[in-house]
Amino acid sequence: MTAAYLRPQEIVERALAISRADDCAVIVTDRTEANLRWANNSLTTNGAMRSRQVIVVSFVGGAVGSVSRHVSNVDDLALLVSASELAARGASPAEDAMPLVEPGAPAGPWEDGPAETSIEVFSEVAPALGQAFGESGGADRLLFGFAEHTMETTYLGTSSGLRLRYDQPAGRVELNGKTGDRSRSVWTGVGTRDFSDVDVAALVSEVSGKLAWGSRQVDLPPGRYETLLPPSCVADLMVYLYWVSERRQADEGRTVFSKAGGGTRIGEQLASIPVTLRSDPNEPGLETGPFLAVGTSGQGTSVFDNGMPLGRTDWIRDGVLQTLVTPRWWAGKSDTAPSAYVENLVLEDPRGGRDLADLIAATERGLLLTTLWYIREVDPQNLLLTGLTRDGVFLIENGEVTGAVNNFRFNESPVDLLSRMTEVGSSSRTLPREWGDYFTRAAMPTLRIPDFNMSSVSPAS
Repeated sequence: MTAAYLRPQEIVERALAISRADDCAVIVTDRTEANLRWANNSLTTNGAMRSRQVIVVSFVGGAVGSVSRHVSNVDDLALLVSASELAARGASPAEDAMPLVEPGAPAGPWEDGPAETSIEVFSEVAPALGQAFGESGGADRLLFGFAEHTMETTYLGTSSGLRLRYDQPAGRVELNGKTGDRSRSVWTGVGTRDFSDVDVAALVSEVSGKLAWGSRQVDLPPGRYETLLPPSCVADLMVYLYWVSERRQADEGRTVFSKAGGGTRIGEQLASIPVTLRSDPNEPGLETGPFLAVGTSGQGTSVFDNGMPLGRTDWIRDGVLQTLVTPRWWAGKSDTAPSAYVENLVLEDPRGGRDLADLIAATERGLLLTTLWYIREVDPQNLLLTGLTRDGVFLIENGEVTGAVNNFRFNESPVDLLSRMTEVGSSSRTLPREWGDYFTRAAMPTLRIPDFNMSSVSPAS
């Protein structure tokens, strides 16, 4: 029997029946993908792909063995289960050992087949791109970029009786615009669930406007500048903050969320404006999996927590740090409630804020960024990050964008930025530029930073 005839549910049930471990968890993820690519005002390629991942996690005497392999038939599945058990029997007891999560409210119609995407998801995007290509040629403007859409269906079954299923659509569009001589380049991008909300004309208009802004070039030295960080930049910084917001590391004094003298900074005012940073599987337009499904344990995740329900979590509320990512085993040690990563992130001022045009109009002199790139951690104790600006840094003078300036290397901490920001704009769905391959579900505002640190001039384009 080939993989084409092994339904995901059958893989789960057969693997659990074969297992001779104390406990077992099986995760099957079916994935389809469709994509379009374009360059020089012309579509270049399109394609569709299909794949399946099977993970078997065996629990033996408190030890864990997790193995992932391609499964073509029942014999392959038996070998995978055996390899997982062998790995568990050869491992030391896991420090995060806990009883498996017991069944609770059902998640997803278990018996349904995997959801799929296809090239048809671009049925409205492709003609709009064709029109944009025609218009761009006459405007001495070159368009480059891609659109991709994936549909993943995850099936999780455990020996404790869990049977959970979830369909996860994810899409993104990235659009680069260049002048005909390729001397200037700008970018825009957006995340989407199904492309019904992607306005190609609006994206092209944004690119065209930024290219026009760059017709005047201004060289500026490094220094601290009042800076408007647009949603994409804010997303890249907040996602990094989110990735390091783990309770155990904070308790052990290793992160920016550790309190001097011991403990964490939970309960401390981090932001100068009463913003909320939150995740919610049911966030409209950013919906994501309502249960945990992981193949390996890490500082913030545990395979023993597979199937743990996920709900809204306010990481920061009214500017105050509320909680950190805490697996069940560490929650028991730290006498707190467990929490887990949710695959979306929203930063907002509940009172609302001005849009970008109004923020620009209110700026006497400052910089407007487009994206950040090559972001790397310098110091985990204060979450100091470094990176580069990319594809458009613009000078604002007396409420208007008057030209483009050179790129910079920056050195900043997103936690410190929260304490120094002087204005928060309205939040909207955005696409992180640096982390867009991994994290497409974000809604962020524009932030006004009075003294953003451009530490050196960068030759990057």
